[in-house]
Amino acid sequence: MSRIGKLPVTIPDGIQVELQGSTLVVKGPKGELRQDVHPDIKVIVDAGTVRVERPTDNRYHRALHGLTRSLIYNMVVGLKTGFERKLEIIGVGFRAEIRSRTLVMQLGYSHPIHFIPPDGIVLETPTPTHILVKGFDKHLVGQVATKIRSFRPPESYKGKGIRFEGEFVRKKAGKTTA
Repeated sequence: MSRIGKLPVTIPDGIQVELQGSTLVVKGPKGELRQDVHPDIKVIVDAGTVRVERPTDNRYHRALHGLTRSLIYNMVVGLKTGFERKLEIIGVGFRAEIRSRTLVMQLGYSHPIHFIPPDGIVLETPTPTHILVKGFDKHLVGQVATKIRSFRPPESYKGKGIRFEGEFVRKKAGKTTA
């Protein structure tokens, strides 16, 4: 039995979970999320829990079992509390600010970079060198944070660029004089 898949997902107050055909719909105070469930995996919605069962013990079904349970758990937690990802900007003159829902970044290029977040994502800049990505969909929060990081990923000689908070960037040795 999968250690993750066998655990039931408890449904907190304010969250509604229903199965519509092969699509699981989770509604909460922050919004609504939908997830297609593989036809081999059986999802059982009880009075206060959601259980996931698999038909066989083969490797493919074991992987789907844990994956499906994790996706359901992330939807429930996201709609209850939400997710956030923190980014740091490192470099002289590099900064970011929010102007009318648009993230405007100065990253050492000849022009500022404007980024408009998708629906369901809130961007904040507590300081000019920190960006906070918030949302209720874990996948979308990670995808947006990675997109922002891709505008200027950390380079390996000075470490300048955008990185996730706590990310370790291995620095290379520069040229040496003879």
